Amino acid sequence: MPELDARAEVGFNAQGILFYTDDVGVFSATRRLSRDNDPTQPAIDTRLTNQGSDVVFEPDARVTESFENPFGKTELSLRGQGFVFVDNPRFNHGTLNVQALHAFSDATRVRFRYYYAPDLFLGENEVRNLSSEGLAAETVTSHIWSTRVEQRLTRDVDARLLMRYGIRRYNEAFAERDTNFWTIGPHLAWRVSERVVLGFSYHYERGLAEGRNQPEFKDDVSYVNHYLSADVDVELMERLVVSAAVHYERNNWTSGIVGDERNGAHETIYQGEVMLIRRLTEVWTSFVGFQRSSRKQSFEPEAVKNTNVGVGVRASF
Repeated sequence: MPELDARAEVGFNAQGILFYTDDVGVFSATRRLSRDNDPTQPAIDTRLTNQGSDVVFEPDARVTESFENPFGKTELSLRGQGFVFVDNPRFNHGTLNVQALHAFSDATRVRFRYYYAPDLFLGENEVRNLSSEGLAAETVTSHIWSTRVEQRLTRDVDARLLMRYGIRRYNEAFAERDTNFWTIGPHLAWRVSERVVLGFSYHYERGLAEGRNQPEFKDDVSYVNHYLSADVDVELMERLVVSAAVHYERNNWTSGIVGDERNGAHETIYQGEVMLIRRLTEVWTSFVGFQRSSRKQSFEPEAVKNTNVGVGVRASF
């Protein structure tokens, strides 16, 4: 068996962001709606939204270790992320991200990732199954395994192929929503110039929920999802970058159960965001950001809006 190079490199970075959000019910879903996070969040019923404003602290820390070996260079990383709500502590939660990135060469890499989000509180929702009646706390735990194959096509163009499989498991009162899903989609990064980088991505995702086999509950959240995203990073001057992105998502609910509100329905989501990033020193970086999202169920008269404004700092060692 080939021996690993003993000269390992260890890195650490941490950041903290302080947010104002005008809707704690959809804050987490808005924060994760990007190509490298978890854009297809659990089904969010409109009754869970419009839960009021809050201040949210988002700590994030990652440790990495990289080493050379006969097959290239490998980097292992462990990342923890939290969300701490000042006035709504029931929404507090954390996530764990474990990743292995292997570079066969400067042009070819493969990335494996496991994402774990336990006991995410979605809100007080209407119970539809036969175990109880009325309202109950709805929580979900997500496990997602993903692979990204990354290839440099030209000096200025990189392509990736994302493949992932995941499960979402709800608490007993909402067990009919337990979902297995898979995703596939391409990502493209194009360095237009030394100061401008464009990114494009598309995901196709299929999710199958237990409710499709339980017509008596009339709560099948199975879906076909189409996700489109475009982003741009522009270096305005040395150490100052503006990053902007727009995302579009359409969930076609596939329930065929008579009386299910999602039967023949769909959901559309639009989101825009912009961030101004200032590198202060070799270690410290500061940034400010703005997000605005709109999500609309076809069976609802109005869209749900969410605005998040944040300011943060990052340290890299």
